[in-house]
Amino acid sequence: MENVLVFGATGQTGSYLSELLIERGYKVIGVSRRSSTNNTQRLSSLLENSNFELVEGDVTDCFCIANLLAVYKPTQVYNMAAQSHVATSFKQPALTWDITAGGCLNILEAIRTVSPTTRFYQASSSEMFGKNFSKKYRASRKLGLIAKGPIEVAHLECEEFKYQDENTAFMPQSPYAIAKLAAHHLVRNYRESYGIFACSGILFNHESPRRGEQFVTRKITKWIGDFINWTEVQKKSLDGFEYQLSDNDNVLSTKNHDLALVPTFPKLRLGNLDAKRDWGHAKDYANAIVMMMHGETPDDYVVSTQETHTVREFLELAFAHAGLGDYKDYVVVDQKFFRPAEVDFLLGDSSKIRKTLEWSPETSFQELVKQMVDSDIEQAKKR
Repeated sequence: MENVLVFGATGQTGSYLSELLIERGYKVIGVSRRSSTNNTQRLSSLLENSNFELVEGDVTDCFCIANLLAVYKPTQVYNMAAQSHVATSFKQPALTWDITAGGCLNILEAIRTVSPTTRFYQASSSEMFGKNFSKKYRASRKLGLIAKGPIEVAHLECEEFKYQDENTAFMPQSPYAIAKLAAHHLVRNYRESYGIFACSGILFNHESPRRGEQFVTRKITKWIGDFINWTEVQKKSLDGFEYQLSDNDNVLSTKNHDLALVPTFPKLRLGNLDAKRDWGHAKDYANAIVMMMHGETPDDYVVSTQETHTVREFLELAFAHAGLGDYKDYVVVDQKFFRPAEVDFLLGDSSKIRKTLEWSPETSFQELVKQMVDSDIEQAKKR
């Protein structure tokens, strides 16, 4: 049985990736930084599996990485480890660089010197595109007729189409994106310089019920779950409980009770609701990652759904699915959640991986949102 190393196995995509690799018959060595608190919740289904082993390790420690390669002799290494929160990268840029860029370099160097036949995957990010995009024109649905000499001919109107693909120039807008871009170029450099089988997946936003709670999609669905659970608890403890929106934009307030004793619930505070993102399911993207690593030739691929939606659209769908009505009654736009340098638009063109590796996403945007809402409502009940 072949060994594979997964750095960042306790993360969202790392956990899906570990499950998928075990299903394919590999022994997975999950590498995670030491933590004084339990951070293995996403791996609960694997902790008792004989084909999974969780070990301590840190991508910023080159000696640790070299030792892991020497001990386990993996045929494949997946680097999912990063300081991946964009807002945090503005506050902790040096740490973000050390983990996200330096960690990739440390793994590549260890492979070059210890195990040059080991295949390597680097998790690149759509954030590397930043404010940049490519343009092309596509036919619109409007079909008109234009006169041409003695006859009329059909004229197809075209509309501008913005997107990002493997040929779009990068213009990163955060320390996180800059660190990811450095790692992305390191992969190409080591592939061309040393012949290492190294791939980068430029993954657009990928979400799931396992998404970290500080990311906007999960922040939304977790708030919905907690709020619904709160109202149910209040109904059980207070006769005739009903809630109404408070004049104070920070809380939801009950009515028909002594105001001094009214239970309250904070409204959901978010930043830019008009930012557009290409959201897919992390499990679908884990499948794309494995397909890259089993290809005949190492290469870099954009992985996306080829659809873009605003945060506002996510809100509308999530609140409607939960039966809460208009999200505007519950959400406060807070300037502190706006980025110093905003990325307004991301839409990936994943034609290359769809054609070359025959990959395509299975989960729609609508189904993804519903899964996350349902999961957080259920999780809130358990808490």
